[in-house]
Amino acid sequence: MPFWRRLPSEAAGACGDLGTFLPHVIGAITVAGLAPAGVLAGFGAFFVASGLFYGLPMAVQPMKAVSAVLVTGQAGPGEVAAAGMAIGVILLVLAATGSISWLARVIPQSVSAGLQLGLGLSMGLLGLELIWRTPWIGVPALALLGGLMLVRRFPAAPAMLIAAVAVGYASGLVQPPHDVAFAWSGLSFVAMPTWAEIWRGFELLVLPQLPLTLTNAVIVTALVARDLFPAAAARASERNLALSTGLANLALAPFGAMPMCHGAGGVQAQHRFGARTGLAPVLLGLVLLVLGLGLAGTASQLLGLIPIAAVGALLLVAGGDLALSRRLFDAQPSCWPVIAVAGGVTLAFNPAFGLAVGCAGEVARKAIVNAINGRSRTTG
Repeated sequence: MPFWRRLPSEAAGACGDLGTFLPHVIGAITVAGLAPAGVLAGFGAFFVASGLFYGLPMAVQPMKAVSAVLVTGQAGPGEVAAAGMAIGVILLVLAATGSISWLARVIPQSVSAGLQLGLGLSMGLLGLELIWRTPWIGVPALALLGGLMLVRRFPAAPAMLIAAVAVGYASGLVQPPHDVAFAWSGLSFVAMPTWAEIWRGFELLVLPQLPLTLTNAVIVTALVARDLFPAAAARASERNLALSTGLANLALAPFGAMPMCHGAGGVQAQHRFGARTGLAPVLLGLVLLVLGLGLAGTASQLLGLIPIAAVGALLLVAGGDLALSRRLFDAQPSCWPVIAVAGGVTLAFNPAFGLAVGCAGEVARKAIVNAINGRSRTTG
C-alpha cells in the first residue's frame, strides 16, 4: 500500500498507547522534576529506533515500577540515571548469554495466556478509573471512539482526542499553555550518580522493575508480536527485545531519559487503532523529539491539554483486546484454572508473581492430568 494511504492509519495507531505513556511521563516531569528535554527526547529516540529496526508498531513505554517510585518522591535524577544504566547492563547480559531466550522457551502457554489476561484487565481497569475522574468527558469519548472505529480506515483515536481537547478547552477543564516559544536546545549529561544514589537506584528502582520488564516488556511482548504479525515478527524475538531495551537505557539514561522498555499492551494498542508498520512509532518519536528538543519549556503543558478521561478510553479498549487474546480461546479446558490463577495474581500484584504462581499451577495441572490418564488406562 502506498505511503500516503497508510499514513492516516499509522498516525491513528501511534496515538493508541498514549493511555500508558501520558500519565507516567507527565508525572515524572511535573511531580518528580525530571528535565522534559531528556525525558521526551529519550522516548523520541527510542521510538524512532524501534520503528526502524523492527518494522512493526513496536511500543516504547515508561517503566511503571520506576514511575511509581518517582511520583512518590523517593528518588531523584541521580537514582533514575543509575537505575537506567544498571537495567541496561543487566538486559544486555541476559540477551548475550541467551538466558532470556531460555526463559521464554520454558514458560508454558497457559501461563502466557494468564499473563496477557491479567495485564489486559489491569489496563482496562486503569482506563475505567481515568474515565470516571471526569465521566462527562470520558463516557462520550469512549462512545465516540467505539463509533469511529467502525468506520474503515478512519483515524479514530486522533479524532476522539481532538474532540476531547476541544470539549476540555470549551468547558475550562484544560487551559492553553502560555508563552509557547520554539527554540532548539541540546541535551546535557546528568551529574554522575554518587555511590549512595547508585545503591538507592538499585534497591528502589531496579529490583522491583526488573521482573516486570522481563515478563511484560520482553517475553509477553514477543508473544503478542508473533500473534499479531506472524509473517513479520521474526526480529521481535525475546533476545532482540532485551538487546534494544538494554542499549536504549544504557545510551540514553546519562542524558536524563526516564527508564524505558517495550510493552505487550502498547503493541496491542497501536495495532488496535490501525498501525501495521514501524511508521507509527517513528511518527510519534519525531513528535516527541520536537517537543523535547524544541519545546521543552512548555512540553508538559502541551501534553496536559489532553483530558485524562479521554486517555482512559484508549486504555480501556486496548486492555480489552490484550485480555481477550487468541491464546485464551485456544486453550484446553484443563488449562483454564491455570490461566485464571496467573491472570488473577498478575492483576492483584504484578506479572512476576503471576509468572511464578502460574508455573506452579501448571506443574500441578500436569500432575493431575497424568494421574487421571494413568487411572483411565489402568481401569481400561
